[in-house]
Order: sequence, then structure tokens, then C-alpha cells
Amino acid sequence: MTEVLRLTLVSHAMTDAMAGVRFPADEPLSDTGRRQAETVRAMEALDINGDTRHFAGPERRARQTARLLGLWATTEPLLADLDCGRWHGETLAGVNSEELRAWLTDPAAAPHGGESIVDLIERVADWLKSLAANTSPIVAVTHPAVIRGAILLALEAPPKSFWRIDVAPVSRTGLHFREGRWTLRLI
Repeated sequence: MTEVLRLTLVSHAMTDAMAGVRFPADEPLSDTGRRQAETVRAMEALDINGDTRHFAGPERRARQTARLLGLWATTEPLLADLDCGRWHGETLAGVNSEELRAWLTDPAAAPHGGESIVDLIERVADWLKSLAANTSPIVAVTHPAVIRGAILLALEAPPKSFWRIDVAPVSRTGLHFREGRWTLRLI
């Protein structure tokens, strides 16, 4: 029988930046976000056993969500949010509209001086490749952008599809790795 690696990606809970439609900085969870994570934990929504590995992105919002979910997560730099460069903390209205349009329509563009969507997807691909040697289940708390990248990789979809995927706070996305390929399993 073929061994299967089960990966559950959990989107971090709500922050004030999300509610205010701002580019993220290293902000903590909002009160709403803390309640979201506590509700998920109370529902015992994560399938965790003794050999499950736990990871979290390095930002406070990811690490706080992991803690509130009861995970002893290892911080993983490759699970960091999309680097929005000089746009950190800005509202959509606060950035140059031509630059914003370029960023939203060209996955290779990074007018903010940070990371392009293509760069993010390559980083996520590197992380997924690093997991293949161990089939212990994984729960990783990360960011909507990272989860979008993982979904695109599993589906072998083009980077231009990045903005067509909506990832809700504290939602779970399942991926399975079997026989050298990832399969999307929505949860």
C-alpha cells in the first residue's frame, strides 16, 4: 500500500488589518480572531494524533492562532505571508493604483518592492518538497496567500489564478501527497 502524507493547512484567524482591508504587518489577532480560533478548538475540528507535526508561519497572527488551537507549532520561515514590501500596513486606497493594478494582474510583478506571487509560489513549492520524506501527518497554521499557492501547486494551475481562490480565516484546506504528487482535499 502506498504511504500518504496528509497536510492540513489552517488559515490564521482574523486581524484588524484584515477587517480594515489593509496590507498586513506583523499584527496580532483581533478579539474576533481570538474568538474564532477558540471556537474551532472547542469544536475539536482538527484531526490531531500523537505523531502529527505542527508548523506555523513566523508572524504573530499565525503563531497566536496555532497556540489558541492547542498546537505546539514549530515556526517555519517558508510559511511566512506574502511580503508586500513598502505596502505593509497600507490600505488599498493608500497605494498607487497603477502599481496595485500591475500587482493584481501580473503574477511576476512586485511593484511594492517585496515578493511577487510567482516568488511566493516557488517558496511554497520548496516547503512542500521538503515534507515528502516523512509521512507523519502535518497541521500548518499559515496565511491565505500561502494556502492559495499550495492549492495552485496541487492543481498545477497557473499563477494568474491566485486571486481566484478565497481562503477564510481559520478555514482548513487538506492536501495529500502520494506517489510524487499533491492532491487537493477540501475540508
